[in-house]
Amino acid sequence: MKLKLFLPLVAVAVAGCIGGRAEACSRVLYVGDDSLRIVGRSLDWKTPIPTNLYIYPRGMEKKGNSLPGSVTWTSKYGSVYAVGYDGGVTEGMNEKGLVVSGLFCKGTVYVNDSTKSRPPMSLAMFPAWILDVCADTPEAVAMLGAQDFNISGATFDEGTVSTLHWGITDSQGRCAMVEYDHGNIRIYEGQDMAVLTNDPPYPQITAIEEYWAKKGGSHTLPGTVSSPDRFVRASFFDRNVEKTGDADLGLSIVRSILMNVSVPYTYTVKGEGNVSSTQWRSFCNIRDKRYYFDVATNLGVFYVDLTKCDLRKGAPVMKLDVSKSSDYVGEANSHLFKTAPFTPMY
Repeated sequence: MKLKLFLPLVAVAVAGCIGGRAEACSRVLYVGDDSLRIVGRSLDWKTPIPTNLYIYPRGMEKKGNSLPGSVTWTSKYGSVYAVGYDGGVTEGMNEKGLVVSGLFCKGTVYVNDSTKSRPPMSLAMFPAWILDVCADTPEAVAMLGAQDFNISGATFDEGTVSTLHWGITDSQGRCAMVEYDHGNIRIYEGQDMAVLTNDPPYPQITAIEEYWAKKGGSHTLPGTVSSPDRFVRASFFDRNVEKTGDADLGLSIVRSILMNVSVPYTYTVKGEGNVSSTQWRSFCNIRDKRYYFDVATNLGVFYVDLTKCDLRKGAPVMKLDVSKSSDYVGEANSHLFKTAPFTPMY
């Protein structure tokens, strides 16, 4: 793993306001045989987050914010997005197999004095921007590393601030973990980087994982639902499960790992910002371009096959209403319907 630091010339910190309770999440990359890679993630929150799936085609003009001078682009690639509250992209996968996963990181501060004059970019559109214009992780790293934008986000759910970091994974297993430290973007690159949870920042949490690896995971593993403990357990099991090229078995394997590090439904820890119960899990099969969705209160898992979606320029935006998915199992493309683009919560 190599570290790239992109530091603005001026690094005057702006105080960050973080909600007392925050979303917890876990991301796990399973690497099997025959180029099978599946990125699984959990979305944890104290109350259900309405999340719908949207299919966006190529050739759409978009903007990163409603403010003057914001970042604008035209999408090169079609994608499936998971959109929370029908207003912000939480994660997604594009037709090239690039996956972007956003997880809470409560120490995040996006801005400093040197970033304020840069073109605005909202958190609601940030993952979509990466998926729309980047085919792989090196392209995403180059675009983000230039840091010629100023990222910000609206509060939600009674004033919670979206303090995030992101895992980026491409079809060849090239990964990047993207974090912000007082306006300075820090990008940690590596091959098949297996796990991301919440805080502490990536270098510190991998040091914790190294400590537990020396103790021997087959004899002892940390068992709480804290971010470091989830990281350690996910990393151990991911290293020690069977490798397969079978998509269904691979899904079952990574799903079981993610369940092991999920937070039981309705369980919370009072006063702990990175612990809330798991609301849903997703699984991006990069090789086969299948995006699976697993709602905690549903009986089954369903998926959208991106290879069967019309991603041509001019094709309609399609939506899957997850609130109606309680009996969906298997391929759910037939449940997609034409819709207007979602309205970003800038």
